[in-house]
Amino acid sequence: MTSRAVSQPLSLPGHPHGISRRTAVQAGAIGLLGMGMNHMQALRAAAHGGDRQSGGRHSSGQRPTEPRAKACIFIFLSGGLSQHDSFDLKPAAADTIRGEFSPIATRTPGIQICEHLPMLAERSHLWALCRSMTHSSNEHSAGHHIMLTGRSLLPPVGFSSLHPSPTDWPSIAAMAGDATVRRNNLPPAVVLPERLVHSSGRVIPGQFAGEMGSQRDPWFIEASPFHSTSYGAYPEFQFDHQKRDRPDDRVFQAPSLSLSHGITRNVFSQRVELLNTLEQQRQQLDSHADVEDFDRYRQGAISLLNDPTLRYAFDVTNADAATQDRYGRNSFGWSLLMARRLIDAGVNLVQVNLGSDETWDTHGNAFPHLKDKLFPPTDRALSALLDDLSESGILDDTLIVMAGEFGRTPKVSLLRQHYELPGRDHWGAVQTVFFAGGGVRGGTVVGASDANGAYPKNDPQTPENMAATIYQSLGIPASAVWNDATDRAHRIYYGEPITGLT
Repeated sequence: MTSRAVSQPLSLPGHPHGISRRTAVQAGAIGLLGMGMNHMQALRAAAHGGDRQSGGRHSSGQRPTEPRAKACIFIFLSGGLSQHDSFDLKPAAADTIRGEFSPIATRTPGIQICEHLPMLAERSHLWALCRSMTHSSNEHSAGHHIMLTGRSLLPPVGFSSLHPSPTDWPSIAAMAGDATVRRNNLPPAVVLPERLVHSSGRVIPGQFAGEMGSQRDPWFIEASPFHSTSYGAYPEFQFDHQKRDRPDDRVFQAPSLSLSHGITRNVFSQRVELLNTLEQQRQQLDSHADVEDFDRYRQGAISLLNDPTLRYAFDVTNADAATQDRYGRNSFGWSLLMARRLIDAGVNLVQVNLGSDETWDTHGNAFPHLKDKLFPPTDRALSALLDDLSESGILDDTLIVMAGEFGRTPKVSLLRQHYELPGRDHWGAVQTVFFAGGGVRGGTVVGASDANGAYPKNDPQTPENMAATIYQSLGIPASAVWNDATDRAHRIYYGEPITGLT
């Protein structure tokens, strides 16, 4: 994609006849700035904000508590990471359960992880594991909704595994973006490098603001083009689960934050002044809430263009050679490097989707794909992130959480009609969640699975508790609420922060 200003009529999802006059004015206002912001979703969010189902102003009535962390990086492994083959190996189990990988000792006595995660093993003093995360769903879209929203029960009305719904629960990213105190004019919650889209092209539910209203969606940075059959950390580690041999020529393209050709800084400043004048006139036509909603996006857009720190944060593919070598010159490495720079720039929560939907869905060919394609870029990039945050002294100020929508079955199986080699199927009953920073005690394990890695053996934890851990770390009070368009209060917390991590 190339950078371009808004110059064509807009057709938005859910708006088959185009967009409203108000949205057209808003789109023209953004275009007036001469902006080049490929991949950003501000216009979509602004347009939907005028049609929101249940929006409203955040009014928790509570002052934020003192946060343990200034920011959170929520790493999501769409498809479902196998606990048996990563952080909870069962070497004493039967052949049909333990799989092909061996455990190795970490820097922390008594903690072992997979032999193909050696860099993380060396850094076990920086991270902790929860080996007893559990929920009841074995279905991808439901599992995504559960883990991305931190709500084990699906919405009683309107939920569909086929597409997002305005009655979905709000995602953790949307909730944190709405309830945390902004550090500057930048979006408080960002998702990168792509929306989660199924191989069929349908958008996965659970990643948006849902019942809060689409104007409170997190900002999506579309840096990774959609590919229906290629997964992993391209260009170095791309693969196809079923080896369908469809070429993958994707290019990881960070957002282009530059002024359109011919727009100088002086001209840009003049246009901002003109835009302010037009905005004053428009306030006579629009409600205060609509103006404030759009102004939030406009100010964020102006910040994007004026802030060299943010432009630097996005420019990861041109980072110095040493940095790219440490993180990896691939979509996983660039994504975590971008997240690291964004929290420096002032974003409160960054959700990083390491791979499109089904990337970690290892039904078959599991062991070669994990060993050769998935673990190497993840091990390198996550270790580089830990090193960067630790060496810069801000690891305690940054909570890192890594999870998928579920774990994998204890039993190894082979679906011969689809795969050459065995793998594991979906398993919501238990998975391992990775934590670091934000006051988390390194070298810690919370909970345990049983001898076969099938169910929690002790200290079971829920997605609600994982979400509460994130919210508490960011300083959101346990009594905080968000208010809908009828001023009805909805709670944010549905669980307790996981004890034993700090």
